Amino acid sequence: MTAPFDDLSTFRVLLAERPGPDTAAIAAAEARDAQLTKPAGALGRLEELAIWYAGWRGDARPRMERPQVAVFAGNHGVVARGVSAFPAAVTAQMVGNFEAGGAAVNQLAQAFGARMTAHPIDLDRPTGDFVEGPAMSEAELVDALAIGWNAVDPEADLFVAGEMGIGNTCSAAAIAHALEGGRAEDWTGRGTGVDDAGLARKTEAVAQGVARIAGEKDPLEVLRQLGGREIAAMAGAILAARHHRIPVILDGFICCAAALVLHRAAPGALDHAVAGHQGAEAAHARLIDALGKSPLLSLGLRLGEASGATLAIGVLKGAIACHSGMASFAEAGVSDG
Repeated sequence: MTAPFDDLSTFRVLLAERPGPDTAAIAAAEARDAQLTKPAGALGRLEELAIWYAGWRGDARPRMERPQVAVFAGNHGVVARGVSAFPAAVTAQMVGNFEAGGAAVNQLAQAFGARMTAHPIDLDRPTGDFVEGPAMSEAELVDALAIGWNAVDPEADLFVAGEMGIGNTCSAAAIAHALEGGRAEDWTGRGTGVDDAGLARKTEAVAQGVARIAGEKDPLEVLRQLGGREIAAMAGAILAARHHRIPVILDGFICCAAALVLHRAAPGALDHAVAGHQGAEAAHARLIDALGKSPLLSLGLRLGEASGATLAIGVLKGAIACHSGMASFAEAGVSDG
């Protein structure tokens, strides 16, 4: 599949003209939920999840059979400032691990029946150091958005986007700071385990990068100035899923920063997405709140690579199984009161 845009203005049109859910399927799913053999509301949020999923799939009694996990990888020029505990070479090494099936996300995808793919993006060509200038040209941003869009399988019935990129919590923190305000330290955490001196360098880089573009509120321009190719790819993939009416589970802090760009550019752009988990990165909870979401899980994860969202597939699968598989009161011969 080829992305239906080759410039940023067309991408903006696609973002503005995104489709909505099937309201008839939602109504039918709600009616079905009311007749299942349980007290009203007894399955809590699982009921809401199943109805939400039904609306986006256009089926009042859906099944999930083809979940997809895509992990995008990119390198960041800001790493040269000592903002990460690991060198940039680890990005390519981890891509090899994904492709060999050895990472945590591979095991989780297999456990929940998801097809998982890795998408390295110009790893030998890091983005520009966003403290000094734009991370990407407009053409580079469009290319990365298109890579994400093209990675989404139109036949998938659930999509999870993940990332790998040494230094990308620094980039995500800068995006969040630029779009949500506050102080640089409000958004900057230890990532994969940077020490105190590294955290200070990272916070300074975030503050300087955002100060360089002071007053810029166009979310896509903020993404170009401060983002990474893998972050842009996730944004492109999340929008592609919307156009295919594929529900999305958002992953950690970096994925949510990509999602924030869409959310601030077009309120409602994430109606087809849920937050998979709240991770250990200090600002992740604040970012989820900015998206207007509530996480399905909170397990202290800080791995990235779509691991938390992939684990949350199990929660959504459970919700759908109950909704679509349970008997109604009439079918079971049970009195509904």
